[in-house]
Parts: sequence; structure tokens; C-alpha cells
Amino acid sequence: MTQDNDDLDSLVRKRIRALRVAQGWSLDELATRARLSASTLSRIENGQRRLAVDQLVTLARALDTTLDQLVETGADDVISSPVIDAAHQMMRWSVRADPGMTVLRRRMTGPVPDNPSSMRAHPGREWFVVLSGTADLLLGNRRFRVETNQAAEFPTMLPHAMGAVGGPCEILGIFDRDARRGHQRDDADGTGRAGPAAPGDAA
Repeated sequence: MTQDNDDLDSLVRKRIRALRVAQGWSLDELATRARLSASTLSRIENGQRRLAVDQLVTLARALDTTLDQLVETGADDVISSPVIDAAHQMMRWSVRADPGMTVLRRRMTGPVPDNPSSMRAHPGREWFVVLSGTADLLLGNRRFRVETNQAAEFPTMLPHAMGAVGGPCEILGIFDRDARRGHQRDDADGTGRAGPAAPGDAA
């Protein structure tokens, strides 16, 4: 058996045990669900019994996962670097597991614009946490002050705008696909400075 196969074999056995423990199940409980003997399951987890595909399928089902997830390695692309948008003082990351999501870090220095027309509304949802400073969030007819380590989440169909209070403010935001596209359109027509972020991804 090759080194790669040995590594995968060991990974699958550790994953089976970790998933069982995460569910709070004993060997007997998982063995019953998978219609195996507890001794067989113990030998599978400890590497004393060969991994058979039919048993892996049964175990995956019992653990509420799939065979593909049970045997996937998927550790090649763990680290990613941001796309840097210096003009908007922000960094942007995509989420590989969900291409519709965008994570964005932005530094704001100015207050919320006084002009009501600067408030934007578009489909989607946004979530952000304040990393440092204080953020001022206008949401419909209400104003919220979001302090360091506080988070806010809101439907973006409510007109909204954001700025800093009393000095620079840095946020980390998560946008779904619709919210990301809404900010992209705002950037395209020159109204992008009012909101929490302007991901600027291609639609």
C-alpha cells in the first residue's frame, strides 16, 4: 500500500471515530445503528480490520454523512489570500465551499453621509462584526451604534448606510450572492461609499 493510501486509511478511521464522538455515541450505539458488532467497529477505528467499501457506506449513512465526505481529503487549498482593493480600503475573500458568499474586511474613516439618497436597498442579507472602533449603521428609519466585538445582521431590502464614529472603524462582513451583487451595482454607479462594503465581484 502506498504512503498516500496509508494516510487516507488513517484519516478515514480517525474521521469515523471523531464523528461518533461528536454525536456522543458509544461504540455500541454506532455499531447498532450501522448493524455491525461493537468489536468490528472497534477494530475498524483502531486499524485492526481492513476498510471495506460496503461497511464504509453503512457507517457513512449511520453517521449522517456520505461516503464522499467520509473519504475526502480536500486539504490542498486550506490557505487563501485576499483580493486587495486599496481604493476602498478593503480586502475580499471568496468562500470555496460556497461561491455565493463573500467575506470582506474594510476600514472606514468617515461618518455616515447626511444625504438620504446615499442609503441603498437591494436583495440579500449582510452580517458584519466590528473589529475595532465604532460603526454607525442606518437601517431604515433607525440608527444603531455597533461597538467593537458586536455584530449586526440585517436584510438588505431595508435602506441602509454605514460609517465610522469618532475615528477609524474596521469591520469584517459576510455577504450572500444577492447582497454582493447589490454592492457591485452601487459601486458601478458611484454610490458605493455609504454601505458597509462594496465587494466588486463580477456578477
